[in-house]
Amino acid sequence: MRCRAFSNVTRQPEVASPLLQSKKSIPKGVAFGVGVAAAGLMMRERRFRISAERLGAAILETLLATIDANDAVTGAHVRRVADYSLILADAAELDERIRHSVERVALFHDIGKIHEAINDIFHEKSGLTPAERRAVMTHPRRGADVLEPLRPFYPDLAEGVLSHHERWDGTGYPRHLKGRRIPITARVVAITDTFDAVTHSRRYSRARSIAEATNVILEGRGTQFDPELVDLFLSPPVQEIIASRMTVKEKPAPRRRRRSNKLVGDNVPDLKFRWRNEVGVQRRQGRPNRKRQR
Repeated sequence: MRCRAFSNVTRQPEVASPLLQSKKSIPKGVAFGVGVAAAGLMMRERRFRISAERLGAAILETLLATIDANDAVTGAHVRRVADYSLILADAAELDERIRHSVERVALFHDIGKIHEAINDIFHEKSGLTPAERRAVMTHPRRGADVLEPLRPFYPDLAEGVLSHHERWDGTGYPRHLKGRRIPITARVVAITDTFDAVTHSRRYSRARSIAEATNVILEGRGTQFDPELVDLFLSPPVQEIIASRMTVKEKPAPRRRRRSNKLVGDNVPDLKFRWRNEVGVQRRQGRPNRKRQR
C-alpha cells in the first residue's frame, strides 16, 4: 500500500541546465563555421610563423656573408668555433634548443669586430697597444647591439654574444658576470674560441700546438672557464673528434642561394645554416655519454 504522503506529491518536469540548453540552441551550421574559422586562423598563424622563421634565418645568413666579405680569416674562425662548440654541446648533452643557440652565438660572436677602427687593429701585424686592446674589448657590446633587433626571432643570441668574454671568476668583460650567471652558450663559446685562437695564427700571434692549447684551457679551469665544461672539452673522446675535424681541409664559404619567384609560404622552411660541410657528420661519432647539471 502506497504512503499517502508520497502519493499526493506532484512530479515536476525535468529542466535542462543552461549549458545544455545553449548547446542545443547552436545550429550545426554555425558550429561548423566556427570550426572552419578557427582552422583558418591556425593555418594563417602557422604561415606567418614560418615566414618569420625564414626571414630570421635569411637575415643571419646575410650577416654571416657580411662577416666573410669583411674578413675571410674571421669568417673561417667563427665556423671552426661553431663546429667545436657543437661538439662540446653534444658532449654536455644540452637539449636541441640550446644547441641551436650555441651554434648561432658561435657563428656571430665576433660580428662586433666589423667596425672600421677595430678592423684596422686586427689587420695590423704588430702586437696590440693598451689603447687598441681597449678598443677590441668593445666588440662584444657592439655585436650585441647589432643583433638586438633579432631578439624576437632569437631571444638568446645577443645575450650570448655580449657574454662570450665573461670569466667564470667574475673578472671578465663587459659586465663582470660570474659562474652560472654567464649564459651556457657563452660559456661553451669561451672555451672553443680560445682553443681556436691558440691553434691558428693571428696577425699578432703565431699558431701553437693542440697540446699547448689544451694547457691554456686547463690553466683557465675554474677561473676563466666553466670547470665542468673544461673537463668535458679535454676528455679523450671530445679531443679525438676535434683533432679529426682539424685535419679536414677547410672549404670556402657556401655560395649564395638562388633567387626564387615562389612565395615564402610555398616552400618548406629552410631554417638550418649551411656553413658546415659534408664531413660535419663526423662530429656526432664518439659522442660521450654523460649528462651535466645546468
